Amino acid sequence: MSPQADATTEPTPPKIDGGAKSGLDRFFKITERGSTPVREIRGGLATFFAMAYIIVLNPVILGSAEDKYHQHLSQPQLVTATVLVAAVMTILMGVVGNIPLALAAGLGINAMVAFQVAPQMSWDEAMGLVVLEGVGLLVLAATGLREAIMNAIPLALKQAIGVGIGMFVTLVGLVSAGIVTRVPDAADSTVPVTLGAGGDLKGWPALVFCFGLLLTFVLLVRKVSGAILIGMIASTVLAVIIHNAAGLDQADWGLTAPEASGVIDTPDFGLIGDVDLFGAFGQVGFITASLLIFTLLLSNFFDGMGTIIGVSREAGLLDEQGKVPGLGRILTVESVGAIAGGGASASSTTVFVESTAGVGEGARTGLANLVTGGLFALALLFTPLAKLVPAQAATPALVVVGALMMAQIKHIDWDDMTVAVPSFATIALMPFTYSITTGIGAGFILYVVLKAATGKVREIPLLLWIVSALFVVHFAIDPIEQVLGVK
Repeated sequence: MSPQADATTEPTPPKIDGGAKSGLDRFFKITERGSTPVREIRGGLATFFAMAYIIVLNPVILGSAEDKYHQHLSQPQLVTATVLVAAVMTILMGVVGNIPLALAAGLGINAMVAFQVAPQMSWDEAMGLVVLEGVGLLVLAATGLREAIMNAIPLALKQAIGVGIGMFVTLVGLVSAGIVTRVPDAADSTVPVTLGAGGDLKGWPALVFCFGLLLTFVLLVRKVSGAILIGMIASTVLAVIIHNAAGLDQADWGLTAPEASGVIDTPDFGLIGDVDLFGAFGQVGFITASLLIFTLLLSNFFDGMGTIIGVSREAGLLDEQGKVPGLGRILTVESVGAIAGGGASASSTTVFVESTAGVGEGARTGLANLVTGGLFALALLFTPLAKLVPAQAATPALVVVGALMMAQIKHIDWDDMTVAVPSFATIALMPFTYSITTGIGAGFILYVVLKAATGKVREIPLLLWIVSALFVVHFAIDPIEQVLGVK
């Protein structure tokens, strides 16, 4: 059981006889995992509110780019595609994988598709590569290779991945709320990021974030059930009051403001299925198209892997060997999500690290996903209401969960430098490079090199050698492209 389970939820319900359980309880193993339907509902709500920003952000990222022919994707159609795929895949993960892991368009991957892939071809060809990347993930999942790689990761690195995920979601929360910002002239400064705007917290939205963070921590230490969700709701109410009383506009809040521009929004399914699977190969050549698929696949593979390990560990779902139960099914669903995301032109869909907000509320089963996915489904029609919660009200949950996930650091053997250095690199590089994949790759390479350098080759699984070699290729992709003459 994860540390925060005792702090944020009511006592674990007693085990009851299997015959007395409801069908819902038996299917999702709710009691078996020490949860209750109420906790799962709270967790599903918390996860949705923590990741609802994707409804706005994914269309902004994809819609702001243009393809080779200077064409832009339709914003309303992108909203529909983003929400639809998130709803379907999150529910599917809950039913098939029985784990509180929500899915939506992956950040980082969508930017890669928008600004690296699409400018070289048409949008339907770019999304075709995303579909092929998802097919590659599905093949790896179906053959058991992806599960084997995850199981080959040493326990210390799994623990470091969990801590790194905690640091990463903390930074995501702080940046999304505007508490940490990029220094405009960072190239000419020794300080790349700063507090708020110009080193100070300014404006009412910052107050909303601080209020939500402090309230949630107070409720947490008081062991109040539903601390994270209560914090979100209270912060949203405060944001609505301040927004109207102070006469603020959307620019003051950033991506979303606490106001509803109507209630119902008609979905537009025009982008669904608008893909060209193999057109990119004729457009940019076989080698370039293959390298683009490789880059997308590697990023999706290890971003998803890190999130699955981090969330599962925080939820207390890992077994005695540190393995995730039902991992094959989970990986299969995530692979299908990548295919579905490309097929809907929403970019590759993957598991969301914001699922930690739901885990922090006590979610332990796929029932929470039915709540999160159901809310995404409702958002197809009620998009204006779904965008009511500003980032400043939702992101304190990520900072709180990040703090809770730091508890895993005590399990790492810091006296063994062959473990400590790779663990440190994993933890540090995830937030500092804003990439889960980079942290994992650096940790793998250092683990292999340091173990081999100290004569402990037998402690290195064969698959870890192979994956580390692939990461070397990944990090050296620019010179490799230059040597191959594709750049």
